[in-house]
Amino acid sequence: MATSELIGASAKFRALLEDVNLVAPVDSTVLIQGETGTGKELIARAIHEASARRGNRLVALNCAAVPATLLENELFGSERGAFTGAVTQTIGRFQAADRGTLFLDEIGELPLELQPKLLRALQEKQFERLGGSRTIQVNVRVIAATNQDLRRMVQERKFRPDLYYRLNVFPITLPPLRERRDDIPLLVEHFVEVFARQQGKAIDTIPEEVMMALARHDWPGNVRELQNVIERGVVMTAGRVLNRLTTTCLETTDSQPAWISSGSHPTALKTARCRTLADAERAHINAILYETNGLVGGPRGAAAQLGIPRTTLIGKMQRLGISTEAVRDRSGQSTRGLVGVSEEVSSGPGNEGDSLPVM
Repeated sequence: MATSELIGASAKFRALLEDVNLVAPVDSTVLIQGETGTGKELIARAIHEASARRGNRLVALNCAAVPATLLENELFGSERGAFTGAVTQTIGRFQAADRGTLFLDEIGELPLELQPKLLRALQEKQFERLGGSRTIQVNVRVIAATNQDLRRMVQERKFRPDLYYRLNVFPITLPPLRERRDDIPLLVEHFVEVFARQQGKAIDTIPEEVMMALARHDWPGNVRELQNVIERGVVMTAGRVLNRLTTTCLETTDSQPAWISSGSHPTALKTARCRTLADAERAHINAILYETNGLVGGPRGAAAQLGIPRTTLIGKMQRLGISTEAVRDRSGQSTRGLVGVSEEVSSGPGNEGDSLPVM
């Protein structure tokens, strides 16, 4: 199976690939379960591409994105005159996916009244269009996905048990990103490369403290959240080094503010969460000034390291109350004062984009 779009090396990720390789060659129904942002559609596509149906279409339908009153038409199509506004015959997703694969995302949102018709289509490979009487035969492999607990929904009578058992022939559970932390560096490098290329930039270095913060974060939004954070970081980056503010203000509940103690280098320590963007900016500039021994201008100065004009840096230092003399005093071999940094250095608010085809 081609796995160029599947990125990871952890034990859980390798086990997931084994499941994909095992079920892909057969036509069994697959139920993919996992948290939002874990890559459920990507796994469905990987199964389709590794199957004998790869020469035909993979048709996707998000059951949560279509109003309940229109979902039957989306799935099975309709005849002309079936309802007000039905001026032509329409082809549903089942028929469009004939000889291919139908991916039903957010299957837990399927209305109860429509579930028996879906069950019949799965078992008998046949259905009737809305408003029609002619039975249509199809050869479709169905892959369903959900971030809900369907077993509990069955117990609560919110989901039909017979449909659940029919879908759950081969269950695949995707691990959240916090359970495959070994894959985070690989994903970060991939996203940096992708977004740098899209934005016409050349970024070849990821600061160690940034990677450490990314690896520690719990990622409630999983790979999609990581993708968005890296995209913002690349937008903020002016030089060849990924901006150290990439991870500013990542939402976290388990980290507390920390300060670098005497004798410790700012970039070599675990960092604490920044409460404001100004805190993160001050910490970042302090760390760079520390490295340059308080030198602001010149080819080796802090301004050059930050990729901004010297006058701009001086203005920021004045606004943030940073003194180069204090930095020089702190950077000596015998005495090093306190420099505030963040345990999770992160970017400010950004756009929530569509997820890249990678997990």
